[in-house]
Amino acid sequence: MPRLDTLSDLSRNSILALPVDRNEAAPFTPLSKPLSDCTVALVTSAGLHCRDDKPFRKFDPGYRVIPADAHLSDLVVSHTSIGFDRVPMQQDLNVVFPLDRVRELAGPGAVGAVAPHCYSFMGAQNDLSVVKQQTGPEVAQRLVGEGVDVVVLTPT
Repeated sequence: MPRLDTLSDLSRNSILALPVDRNEAAPFTPLSKPLSDCTVALVTSAGLHCRDDKPFRKFDPGYRVIPADAHLSDLVVSHTSIGFDRVPMQQDLNVVFPLDRVRELAGPGAVGAVAPHCYSFMGAQNDLSVVKQQTGPEVAQRLVGEGVDVVVLTPT
């Protein structure tokens, strides 16, 4: 992410004018079983998708399903925001989507299993209403249906 003081007035003011969603009602939910018995999924706002999927477009409120057995080299980033440095994630996609790390944790049993699917949204949303009212609840319902106990959120 660039420092605000290095941006042009137009870019700085655009970033400062972005809406910030406050969710003060989100409850803390402690695990009901050990992490070693939990199924873990990733949900990211990095705008990732499989190579054959429809790319995200600017402010796209939809989501893409990423199979847990996907190779990171088969994923594409179609995030269009200029608000972050893509170099680290181009060098290692695990920086924003740590699928390899979760798989490594499942191997020796630190986590129970990797969920069958992970999910990706497009970040840099101007209007969160569709995500909050439709696509977010759809993904939550899918995660519950897949028996997911823990979701690792990786905002970008």
